[in-house]
Amino acid sequence: MKEFKHFINGEYVSSASGKLFENRCPVDNSLIGKVHEAGEAEVDTAVRAAKAALKGPWGKMTQKQRSTMLHRIADRISERFDEFLDAECLDTGKPRSMASHIDIPRGAANFKEFADSMSHPTEGFRMDTPDGAGALNVGHRTPKGVIAVISPWNLPLLLMTFKVGPALACGNTVVVKPSEETPATATLLGEVMNECGVPPGVFNVVHGFGPDSAGAFLTTHPLVDAITFTGETRTGEVIMKAASVGLRNVSMECGGKNPGIVFADCDLEKAVEGTMRSAFVNCGQVCLGTERVYVERSIFDQFLARMKEEVAKLKLGRPEDPEANFGPLVSLEHRDKVKSYYDLALEEGATVEIGGGIPDMGAELNEGAWIEPTIWTGLADDARVVREEIFGPCCHIRPFDSEDEVIALANDTNYGLACAIWTENSARAIRVAEQMEVGLAWVNSWFLRDLRTSFGGAKHSGLGREGGVHGLEFYSETKNICIKL
Repeated sequence: MKEFKHFINGEYVSSASGKLFENRCPVDNSLIGKVHEAGEAEVDTAVRAAKAALKGPWGKMTQKQRSTMLHRIADRISERFDEFLDAECLDTGKPRSMASHIDIPRGAANFKEFADSMSHPTEGFRMDTPDGAGALNVGHRTPKGVIAVISPWNLPLLLMTFKVGPALACGNTVVVKPSEETPATATLLGEVMNECGVPPGVFNVVHGFGPDSAGAFLTTHPLVDAITFTGETRTGEVIMKAASVGLRNVSMECGGKNPGIVFADCDLEKAVEGTMRSAFVNCGQVCLGTERVYVERSIFDQFLARMKEEVAKLKLGRPEDPEANFGPLVSLEHRDKVKSYYDLALEEGATVEIGGGIPDMGAELNEGAWIEPTIWTGLADDARVVREEIFGPCCHIRPFDSEDEVIALANDTNYGLACAIWTENSARAIRVAEQMEVGLAWVNSWFLRDLRTSFGGAKHSGLGREGGVHGLEFYSETKNICIKL
């Protein structure tokens, strides 16, 4: 059994209160270990360590030195690949085939990508002056300070380093509060930081929950200079209120109820394959996932039949099963939430095309957080199942008749994170994508990400953008230096 301690100022420390909580594997509900819950004292120590590190060796490094160190961190994660993979799969239950190709490689790559992005020159302008000599204006990036990183449980390492990578590249220090469901890889990363010579206090981890725990203590701490958060919208609203005291910057990627739009002129096999991924990968626990699918009526029956065929082929199993491509939900608590929506769908009049329940996984696995991949049809557009984020392996498929109709349907939501459009008509693709009220619009693809591009949502799906120069804008302050020539 493991013990997950806080990582503060380069050392692993226990909670002074002695408070611990259980970390269980969602595959079979077995006990992985105990996690120390941070009180106000541990959070305060971590934040003050991060503040002090800004003026220590870390703050005196050149940009090239920091970038070299971030490359070293990425390489060390890759060297310890199997340890990170084991930790991620134990925490989440996801198939090793997925985590080994996405979670761990991307988790490491985030350090290199953002280190390299800081090598690009900042803005510079030559201007005229009355005496004719001119002046030069140079943009100079400085660190924002201590960044509070609140990261989610669905892609624990990847989404945490997507924030930590650019924060450190800009010269900030961080205090990470990983999800209480998935503490392992954030804790393990502390070892990597020490092995790579990262100065104490630059990277800190505190464990715990939100209200009256580590999350609340961190977001309200007066020495925190900015907060970056990924999670549900209601939590984001609470964090925004906390950030208003002291006028701290916030960057938030929140909930989604993302549409997929399938036109009759699509490549049907590609559209089915892409929609299968967007609805069911990671057991549907992806903020960018598709829970609403709109299909042009002339191909509706054909598309639905193909989707049902593919769902029936999904193989549920342990992470180490090489044939398994579908794992459990992250916890029994989350399984109960998703199952409540499955029950609600029936109450609202849905036709269950496939799935809809809890599978029999056999004696060894029945205590795990398993649930069936599910497709519904027949729900009204104002049904709660169609309008509220479920964050599980499910989607509702509905026919449409015209381009204008489907644009209105897709945009009829409080959320605005992402969409996927399937059509072989390039003019239509651009026309529809431009009208989608989202932060990310994919055409004939899904989850295809260049880390140099912007990432974030519209409406209730978030605030601000990260990725590439957009992330650098959040994690740094730009100072204009005007030099009279």
